[in-house]
Amino acid sequence: MLGAKSKQAPEKTLTVVANSAKDSQDTCVVAAGTNIEGKFTSAENVRLDGFVKGEVKCSQRLVMGESGRVEGNIRTKDAIIMGKIEGELVAEGTLHLKATALIKGSITAKYMVVDEGAKYIGDCKIG
Repeated sequence: MLGAKSKQAPEKTLTVVANSAKDSQDTCVVAAGTNIEGKFTSAENVRLDGFVKGEVKCSQRLVMGESGRVEGNIRTKDAIIMGKIEGELVAEGTLHLKATALIKGSITAKYMVVDEGAKYIGDCKIG
């Protein structure tokens, strides 16, 4: 109808929770071309090649491939980053920035390894 205002549906978010046995070496894979909006939480290792807009929490190791991208905050035990992050990154253990990594935001980690070519813009607190 002319002049009628249409109501937009509220934005939906996706929460993904992966839980299994504590000693498990399972890996949650977010493939390239996958888009997640909202909170992403995993008790296992995560391989991230897709896009996440929101918060990422990983209780084990996060490996972000070259096509991986996060717009939001990340909290993990250990991380290997090859993709792009805009937001805060907190690694309780070791953070390894590979040559293709680009981080815009604050970094906090116990240990950090930076390969030649990796880039980060923002605060960095190590130790």
